[in-house]
Amino acid sequence: MSSNSVGLSRRELLFSGAAAALAAGKAQAAVAPLSASSRLTPEDRRFLEDYSKRSFRYFWDQWNQHTGIFLDRGHMDGSPSGNNVGSLAATGFGLTALCIGASHGWIPKEQARLRATTTLRYFWAHAFHDHGWFYHFMDASTGARRLNSEISSIDTALFLAGVLTVQGYFSTDREIRLLARQIFERVDFVWMLNGSPLILSHGAYPGSGFLNSRWGAYSEASILYLLAIGSPRHAIPSDSWYAWSRPPVRYDNWKFVSGGPLFTHQYSHAWIDFRHQKDGDPFFLDYFENSQIATYAHRDFCISLQSKYSDYGPNMWGMTVSDSPTGYRSWGGTTSPTEINGTLVPCAAAGSLMFAPEICLPVLSEMYKVYGDRIYQRYGFTDAFNPNWKDQKLWVNQDVVGIDVGISLLSIENLLTGNVWHWFMRNLYIQNAMERVGFALSTPGIGIKQTRSGARRG
Repeated sequence: MSSNSVGLSRRELLFSGAAAALAAGKAQAAVAPLSASSRLTPEDRRFLEDYSKRSFRYFWDQWNQHTGIFLDRGHMDGSPSGNNVGSLAATGFGLTALCIGASHGWIPKEQARLRATTTLRYFWAHAFHDHGWFYHFMDASTGARRLNSEISSIDTALFLAGVLTVQGYFSTDREIRLLARQIFERVDFVWMLNGSPLILSHGAYPGSGFLNSRWGAYSEASILYLLAIGSPRHAIPSDSWYAWSRPPVRYDNWKFVSGGPLFTHQYSHAWIDFRHQKDGDPFFLDYFENSQIATYAHRDFCISLQSKYSDYGPNMWGMTVSDSPTGYRSWGGTTSPTEINGTLVPCAAAGSLMFAPEICLPVLSEMYKVYGDRIYQRYGFTDAFNPNWKDQKLWVNQDVVGIDVGISLLSIENLLTGNVWHWFMRNLYIQNAMERVGFALSTPGIGIKQTRSGARRG
């Protein structure tokens, strides 16, 4: 999704339940119960707050004042990247970042409101769309199609997540509420089925029709399906949720459902609060627990590579789709790795802070301790680095990627405050969707409607 050239408090409840959840997912290898030492220390908080503020700065800097589009990538020192490519998904993360920045007092709330309004006005009245769906990449200044990109279903969904987060945060602003509703309700989710009764398409090319690929297996697209099911005007059947496969994965003694790189376990969770709930028959899957287990399995997989890449270890791991010394790479999933060359990707651990801070925070702390401002600058961590590239030299990517900065920022915020979950989960579209699908909704304090007695699918 980036161009190739970016009672108990919620946190206490997460910490207290994590060990039990993980123990249920692992067959033999034990996970030590989380103790008080696993809670965030003042030093932990200072580090995370600094990282969060730097990540927010990317979205404050890399925003176009005319269109409200956020850039796909930028240089880690803050200098212009030069290509002016805007990213639809980064714009969804960026809208959410405005809410985070205002809530922390990093910017005045009125300035955040004005920027959010600029973006919503542009996408409602001026941006090209087809049945409400937008281009993956656009010129940040003009909105014109860039990089021969498709009309993207998943990137539109991530953009909509930001739109609805803004609506939840600025809940008393009539214009924002109206624009968000209009943008969301214009999206024709049924059209994106492209003749399938249940499975959504990846998107379409203007003038040449739909892409062949569909969202037919576990992926980052769970947010796309729930938004589609919750649409008041163009809803797809709730059975669509159960129509895509959940491929079972085993690594060592870990068992979980997976569809590829670690980001597939993170993106939907940045907005949807899946904690303490499962969907219905036949899966009964706890998606939050599943992402916790996927993170632990990924950690163990990286550690297993230590004999080949000596810098890898319990506090130095993490791969997900990213830049690398040899270009933009997927790296694959835990059981199907590809082209691994020793590159480390900080957002892999940062994006899972909301699931497993007890193993992810030490990674980020160690990266900062060992490499300092060589990899940690104006926008936080570089997108990727390789400690022993050719001739055993440190290679550091000079770019950051908007979506990688975004998942880091949102995951930190959900760990520290739960605010992104709170703002996003206010919207009735997602509440209705989860009810129609048949989730057992038990997370306290987020205003989710109770499931009707006996209802599984709507």
